[in-house]
Amino acid sequence: MFPSTSPDTGRDPWADDAPPAPAGPSRGYPPGPRTAPADDGGDRPERTGPRRLRKGGPGRRPDDESVDEPEEEAPPVPVRRPLALTIAGFAALLGAGLVLGAQTAGPGHRLPFAFIVFGVQLLFVLAWTMAMRPPALLVVALISAGVAVIADATAVQSEIAGLAPLGYAAAAGFVLGVLGQLVRRVDRVRVTDSLGSTLLIVVGVVAFSSLIVLGRVPKGTQAITVCLTAAGVALLMARLTDAVAPWPRLAPQVPRGAAGVVVGAMLGTLASAVLGIYVVGFTPTSAALVGLVTAATAVLVDLAVGYAEAGRLMAGEPPTMWIARHMQGPLGGFALAAPAAYAMCVLFL
Repeated sequence: MFPSTSPDTGRDPWADDAPPAPAGPSRGYPPGPRTAPADDGGDRPERTGPRRLRKGGPGRRPDDESVDEPEEEAPPVPVRRPLALTIAGFAALLGAGLVLGAQTAGPGHRLPFAFIVFGVQLLFVLAWTMAMRPPALLVVALISAGVAVIADATAVQSEIAGLAPLGYAAAAGFVLGVLGQLVRRVDRVRVTDSLGSTLLIVVGVVAFSSLIVLGRVPKGTQAITVCLTAAGVALLMARLTDAVAPWPRLAPQVPRGAAGVVVGAMLGTLASAVLGIYVVGFTPTSAALVGLVTAATAVLVDLAVGYAEAGRLMAGEPPTMWIARHMQGPLGGFALAAPAAYAMCVLFL
């Protein structure tokens, strides 16, 4: 007979030494699930940063993409000396032509000076329309030329010398220019962007006509001589200084230096003060005052034109006609110096 109790009676069935499992799966039962190995505390890199999105699941981001690469700066635009000298010569010729043309004007001989002013206005229209390229460029150019004819005729034939008829001509030309762009469907999309360029072209054309009006007031011809001489010398010396020492650079994309702007304005004021000794109706102090305003105005407008051209190039617009781009600065400087001379003559002389 067998004993009623097992020989292992009194032994804990959950002892440490468990019997080994069979090598193969037991018959009729599936194999047990596999368990992941325990973490042994090894050197496992921890995830940092936001996860990168993956297709169909959560994203992750490796550690080597957390550092941003620095952006490369564009090299500064080089200053071309022959070009600066050419622009300086053009500014000197333009100023000399306007000053000598003003000497031919008289109570009964205003047409010669009006023809000279009209020629400068045509250059202004050509340079600024080709440089700014407003929609319906040909329409804007033709309307601006027509406004120049009307403004010059009004300045010559009006009974009272004043700027009010010129303002009416500028307003009419601006309205016609905008309407000419609205007619074409292609240009209608860009009409909002072209309002500023159309206004600048029309106002600049009419501004030259103020020289004819200024020649009809007392001391007007003398004021033209002093003010335009100051503006011409300022533009000439500013460009010559840029050709020799364009330092310090005002912007990497603009080939101009601060020394040229300061030297040009100072020498233009000095030239007007010297003329005040010899021109009738002026003193060195009064001539220096009006010369400072017109010289600074001309130099700053010339500089602003350079910034505008650099902005157009950085925006990706194609470069325009070479001669038009570089004529734009001196023409714009004299265009704004003309009404400044009229204001100084009427208010302070």
